[in-house]
Amino acid sequence: MSMAKILYLVHRLPYPPNKGDKVRSYHLLRHLAARHQVYLGTFVDDPDDMAHVDTLRQWCADVKAIPLHPRRARLASLRGLLGADALTLHYYRSAELQRWVDQTLQRERMETAVVFSSSMAQYAQARPGLAMLVDFVDVDSAKWTQYAGRHRWPLSWLYRREGRALLAYERRVAAESARAYFVTEQETALFRSLAPECTPRLGTLCNGVDADFFALDPARASPFAPGEPAIVFTGAMDYWPNVDAVQWFVADMLPALRARWPELRLHIVGRSPTPAVRALAGDAVHVTGTVPDVRPYLQHASAVVAPLRLARGVQNKVLEAMAMSCAVVAAEPCVAALGPHAAPAVLGAVTSDDYVRQLHGLLADATGRRALGARARQCVAQHFSWDAHLGRLDADLSPGGLVAGKAPARPLAQPVCQP
Repeated sequence: MSMAKILYLVHRLPYPPNKGDKVRSYHLLRHLAARHQVYLGTFVDDPDDMAHVDTLRQWCADVKAIPLHPRRARLASLRGLLGADALTLHYYRSAELQRWVDQTLQRERMETAVVFSSSMAQYAQARPGLAMLVDFVDVDSAKWTQYAGRHRWPLSWLYRREGRALLAYERRVAAESARAYFVTEQETALFRSLAPECTPRLGTLCNGVDADFFALDPARASPFAPGEPAIVFTGAMDYWPNVDAVQWFVADMLPALRARWPELRLHIVGRSPTPAVRALAGDAVHVTGTVPDVRPYLQHASAVVAPLRLARGVQNKVLEAMAMSCAVVAAEPCVAALGPHAAPAVLGAVTSDDYVRQLHGLLADATGRRALGARARQCVAQHFSWDAHLGRLDADLSPGGLVAGKAPARPLAQPVCQP
């Protein structure tokens, strides 16, 4: 495969890989940079991340990283209410980034743009001779519609509007792309049902996990009290589905677990906990905030939970815990997204009673807990390599692939995500 010049547009700086979307965009960047000259255009919504821009310059031919202030961006996004636009597009709209994209495309004569998140496609649309490969990851419009059902008016109205407007935009982007990727076959099928006209362009790029990094180390010390049954939840704690998950766990599951295991403690491990998350802290709940390394918490956990009611698809938090040989209880849709090979390696749950029952069983059976963790590690090592899944991108970027900007005449013959 010959080296090409590729414009890579990402809505959030893809380093460090310390939250779900950044894990995926980071591995995509490293995969591209090992094979091509990458020109990265992105936003920085965490001031601490500006220190990492120079790291990205080591891998990219050029980097344009624009500070994004979330509060100002939210206010700017309201301009979408003046018309039919999705607010998300205005949130990520920047004249400075558009100028950089225009100048870079003119100077470097690129044929391909890889777009991470549909909101970034606005910078690469309607460019003659430029093929867009768009990683939607999830059907974001469906998430907004789902959020609407969890909120009261006026947020319910606003979220429902955003779902409609964003879906209309997602359909336009997919129709203009050479390939539109989603993280699981289920997400691809959902979008196909919403936008059947885009079927020939749709493909799946499954998430992976770095099993060498997320591996057990006998020298790694435990962060927990001796003998403490530790239940761990990991994730960015300013992400509403994560906030909802831990609130649900604390309200509906933790009391029943503590009645049988009075020393049990939930550890909420992740950056930027909201006031609602910090309010959960107490004798039974530890809120860590940012930690230098999540692996000690995973390695020494009695069990890891992912009670996500508002998220679908392959969750990086689940794959990382499985790679660390953890006993994991996760939302049934997230388990199903891993495919049939994961069935013996991770436990699924739907109701609060399901979670309590599964966790009681794990806490009472150390041998079974270790066996489940061993199967989990084996599963991700065999079926969730990043390079294996990103190989689909290499095929589409090859001279015989889609770099000429032409969509395939028919859908992919085989699913790309085959865990």
